[in-house]
Amino acid sequence: MFRGIDEVEWASLRHAYGSAEDVPGLLRGLASADPAERQTALDGMYGAVHHRGEVYDSTLACVPILLALAVRPEVRDRAGVVELLVSIGDEDGARGDLAARARAVLRARAGVFVRLAGDADAGVRRAVPGALVRFLDPPARVLALVRERITVERDDKVLLALTESLGLFARRHRLTSDAHAAEAVRLLTELSRPPYGPGLRLAALGQLAGCAPELLPADLVPAVVRLLRDRSAQRVSAAGDAYEGPGPDTLAGRLLRLRPSDEEGSRLLRTLHSALGSRVADRIALLCGQLTSPDPLDRCNGVWMSAGLFREWRDGHAEPVTLIGGQLGAQEDRLNDAAVAVLVEFGELAAPAADQLHALVTYRPGLRIRHRERSAPALGGPLKALAGTGDARAAPVLAEVLAGPVVPDDLGLVIPHLGRAALPLAPALRRRLARVPLDAPDLHRRAVPLLSALTALGDAESLPAVLRLLRGLPDGLRRRDAVTEAAVRALGVFGGGAREAIPDLRGLLETDCAVAAADALWSVTGDADAVLPVLLRELTSPASDRRRRAAAVLGRLGPAARPALPGLREAAGSGDAWARATAACAVWRTTGEPEGFLALLRSTWARHPRTRRTIAAHVSALGPAGTLLHDVLRAELADLRRHRPDSGGQGIREDLGLLRECREALAGRAHR
Repeated sequence: MFRGIDEVEWASLRHAYGSAEDVPGLLRGLASADPAERQTALDGMYGAVHHRGEVYDSTLACVPILLALAVRPEVRDRAGVVELLVSIGDEDGARGDLAARARAVLRARAGVFVRLAGDADAGVRRAVPGALVRFLDPPARVLALVRERITVERDDKVLLALTESLGLFARRHRLTSDAHAAEAVRLLTELSRPPYGPGLRLAALGQLAGCAPELLPADLVPAVVRLLRDRSAQRVSAAGDAYEGPGPDTLAGRLLRLRPSDEEGSRLLRTLHSALGSRVADRIALLCGQLTSPDPLDRCNGVWMSAGLFREWRDGHAEPVTLIGGQLGAQEDRLNDAAVAVLVEFGELAAPAADQLHALVTYRPGLRIRHRERSAPALGGPLKALAGTGDARAAPVLAEVLAGPVVPDDLGLVIPHLGRAALPLAPALRRRLARVPLDAPDLHRRAVPLLSALTALGDAESLPAVLRLLRGLPDGLRRRDAVTEAAVRALGVFGGGAREAIPDLRGLLETDCAVAAADALWSVTGDADAVLPVLLRELTSPASDRRRRAAAVLGRLGPAARPALPGLREAAGSGDAWARATAACAVWRTTGEPEGFLALLRSTWARHPRTRRTIAAHVSALGPAGTLLHDVLRAELADLRRHRPDSGGQGIREDLGLLRECREALAGRAHR
């Protein structure tokens, strides 16, 4: 099975980390008798030879050897080898000549997968259907083979894989081979009905939703919920309680508990949710069915899927969030941890669960702080989530934490969510900032959250503590500029109350913190002549981020920035979209009219969602002059989809911030 491996000049080939001379060792490791060595080798293949789905010349050289490994019965974990081959040849994966050549080799050797379709190893049989659909021709042969395997297969997991392959087949061939796609859909329709079991029927419905939604039953959601509960009842009766013990309170242990232990059920429902797409009402009803299941694993999967849904869509969160709140305090650690993690991410959307969160931090004070083995204590998830909702009841609890012997350094990060309700915390926060050792190696982690909190509260009485920090930062401090900028932002918010800091701010105008210092100096003194030369210089910086930030500050100067208009107009005509939009907005705020940039701002809003908060904030600051873009803001508020649905865990908070900016602009509540 390793014939020819030593004839390949591996040292001249490349993978993600350079020379591929280590690849023969990885390939031989895949055939090892040691399970740990096999897993390490497979990890190495994905980590280097097929890094993030890429195909390198070394990947191409591996394909014949991987095919040889896949057909040798003595090789353990051949299913992993087949899955690797499927990933290498996936048309939705890597692009380019090497990827195309790898797919050509796999198509030419597709007979290997035909042989493996009836392999004695069920794991191999589970991995093969995806390869058959991707690499085997003609379509009629693929369909006949999948149909035959469904007829003779007795392993439920293999049947699920065959069902999923039918959906993939139908999607791939619906435009080029209608008859074959129609036959695949017909088979899926059969599989979605009795006498097939609930898991297989769920899989078939998920595939139908993706390739033939018009054939879904009218009572789809109730039917899916019934099938889900039937499947769960069968699984629990067959395997007993599927929940694991709490395990060690380590990062690895927590990550393990946060993963759904019913991976198959999670995949089935994820497929259906994804296929339903914009049918948000159906998806919310389905989530509510998952979150009210008698099975905690179904509820856990529902919790995680709610995060996926509300990262993309803006409406309908109230009932699912209330149900997620009902999972708090669950005896199953995995479910409880999932509920807390999702509610933290939801921010103010978690308000329907605020009562449960408040009860949790009130009656279980041990949850207020999370003690970790290898890092500093952190604010506990339930308290962080409660504060994230903006609920004023979090403030007294945070005050108790601040008065205790252990105060998490990230406590200051949640203060801005509480608004004026957090004002009573200001004295304790400023005292804590005043006690931060200036030579602490983790000064950034300890000071920046406190500075952010005092900035959000506008606590001018913390000026001495801020100046102590700003003036005492040692040279060579890790992330020194980040601490400096956080302190400078606080001074800017203090405005005229920070006149004592004017020499310090002037001293920063020739540093990498020049833009932040100029912004704060303008807020403290209102002296445009002092800051314009600095901002004009930064406006021509090679760094796009510095140009954008300088343009934003110039926009806040308003008419006082007229000497910068030539530079702003030039900046609005070149560079990345965010910097151009910021400069165009600054021109508008300086002159009182959009000049020729209205079309630019509209197109940038549409094509570059990342710029929308910047544009909306400028429209708000323009007051009545901003009405020319009010139609864009109204359209945003009417859109049910979040503006950056692919931005991960921060997407919800970013989107809620954009919606606030739009409402404030339309209400005429201008801000600087």
